[in-house]
Amino acid sequence: MGVREEQKEKRRKEILVAGLDMFIRKGYASTKISDITEQVGMSVGLLFHYFKSKEKLYEELITIGISGPMSVMAPTDMEPIKFFESTAKQIFHYLQSDSFTAKMFVLMSQAFYNEAAPQSIKDKLSNFDIYTPTTLLIQKGQVNGTIREGDPYALAIAYWCAIQGIAEQIAVNPDTPCPESEWIIDIIRRK
Repeated sequence: MGVREEQKEKRRKEILVAGLDMFIRKGYASTKISDITEQVGMSVGLLFHYFKSKEKLYEELITIGISGPMSVMAPTDMEPIKFFESTAKQIFHYLQSDSFTAKMFVLMSQAFYNEAAPQSIKDKLSNFDIYTPTTLLIQKGQVNGTIREGDPYALAIAYWCAIQGIAEQIAVNPDTPCPESEWIIDIIRRK
């Protein structure tokens, strides 16, 4: 990648970070393009060279928010409990080292309740399902005796909602101590 392309990509990421920050603080409907450009230090016209509209910027952030978890939940041959240990550890590492990750959890949570979101965003979100693949892995772990008995869907909800809550707390207060990932695994681990 040439210097110009690197600069353009860096600027694009700055816009995404500023957009994320504004959307979680003000909400989609209340955020203006000028709020984002002011934070980045660029003109509105220049921002439109990167994203054609506020909707397209928001849509890009939602796409990132969907692709991250779905790539984690890609089919795996890994032992289910090992998968959950690895996933929680990786997520907690990113929560502590990159505020963007914690803020993405907040954005995605807000997006599901955002009545003002464009229909294209609502359509994307309606196809986002982290619980079904998690439930299947939990069932596999229950069969092999590494994951506790109980409703596998409820266990999937407990696992992801614990991570969601921690991520949101860290997004609001970055100085919050991050729990050990093992504590989250103990929610689903067979004793």
